[in-house]
Amino acid sequence: MLRFVILVLVLAPLAACWSQTVDGDSYLAPARYIDVLDGDSLVVKRGRNEFEIRLYGIDAPEFGQPWSDEARAALRKLVRGHDLRIEVVTTDRYERAVAQVFRASDDTSVNAGMIAEGHAWVYRRYTDNRDWIRLERAARRQKSGLWRLPRSQRIPPWEWRELNRNR
Repeated sequence: MLRFVILVLVLAPLAACWSQTVDGDSYLAPARYIDVLDGDSLVVKRGRNEFEIRLYGIDAPEFGQPWSDEARAALRKLVRGHDLRIEVVTTDRYERAVAQVFRASDDTSVNAGMIAEGHAWVYRRYTDNRDWIRLERAARRQKSGLWRLPRSQRIPPWEWRELNRNR
């Protein structure tokens, strides 16, 4: 019961800032990108409020990991100058909205774009999106983005975090 109360207290203010309920759990809202934190996280502004958004279903290289700077730059390029449509899927343990993000002008999926350009892995722990898995396979075959790195440097971020957790 306490967990439910905490969840309501966390999600209620966030939900109040989003404009339209999609399916009870997700909200749509136009937002303006402010900053890219890394290859799978950004900060958006809606009205006077700023929100950290974690891109759903992808995992990009961590700070200090090969290709992290390139992934961050790629995400910045995908969102710079665009209004964004945010579809919140859930919140994570850090209370960030985890969302699918689309450019409002052309409905381009930012999440899928990061995968297709080879800047992120499909995070299969959280999604089995077949289209995204196909995009990742194609990026690997074409040696796009991080897939051109030597195999020893292509450590999935979830493995890299585990290896570096105690350092």
